Amino acid sequence: MGIIIKTPDEIARMRIACRLASEVLDYITPFVKPGVTTEELDRLCHEYMVEEQGCVPAPLHYAPPGYTPYPKSICTSINHQVCHGIPGPKALKRGDIVNLDITVIKDGFHGDTSRMFIVGDEGSILAKRLCQITYECLWLGIEKVKPGAQLGDIGHAIQQYAENAGFSVVQEFCGHGIGRKFHEEPQVVHFGIPGTGVRLREGMIFTIEPMINAGKAAISPLPDGWTIVTKDRSLSAQWEHTLLVTADGVEVLTVSAGSPARPASIATAKEIIVPTFA
Repeated sequence: MGIIIKTPDEIARMRIACRLASEVLDYITPFVKPGVTTEELDRLCHEYMVEEQGCVPAPLHYAPPGYTPYPKSICTSINHQVCHGIPGPKALKRGDIVNLDITVIKDGFHGDTSRMFIVGDEGSILAKRLCQITYECLWLGIEKVKPGAQLGDIGHAIQQYAENAGFSVVQEFCGHGIGRKFHEEPQVVHFGIPGTGVRLREGMIFTIEPMINAGKAAISPLPDGWTIVTKDRSLSAQWEHTLLVTADGVEVLTVSAGSPARPASIATAKEIIVPTFA
């Protein structure tokens, strides 16, 4: 199936689903502290999505071809885990970094976002820098989104910034179109050459979710069939937003009252719409 251009009604529904996904992260933030298990974070998020929001946790039992069904409602990737970490009984420690990846389904539409957390706010200098650079990579990619731009523009901006900072970009996993399905076309890689790839059109909705490693880019899977780790066991970070290509720029859909601010180091561009909340 090709790229699906969303109708005004579908865009309105995506705005709701994406805001709700971000609000799950707002809700769970106070619970991310030393001593909590990722299994407990999963339970709390599941209950909030189902009982408070009336949503379906998209990852639960998700099984693309070649995979066993994912057993939990969120993904929790700690330290050297790159993505798709399965929540479990091991407690978080002060100084750990953890990515919480949330996808909800509301009225048939998916909202997808993730944030990094430094447990106890006492991470190493490297951990803090990696999380910050990765967040800036996300926003540099967002800044490139507008009608007529190409996916290579996004990937190049992310790759150049990450590598200039001394980090590496995971190339095996990427952003993706999203809507009624969890994963749609196009694939949005986080590396590339400017002026290449799919040309962006108004009404496209997709994620940008760079995975940046402190060491080398090589990755490997764990025996659970889902969790991906850095091969050299270096730290890895990821941030994710879902974006809408508008008539003259981009709208960030996965924004809520508790969303981290746009990095001050990223120049303000009038075409980027970021909703504000009282």
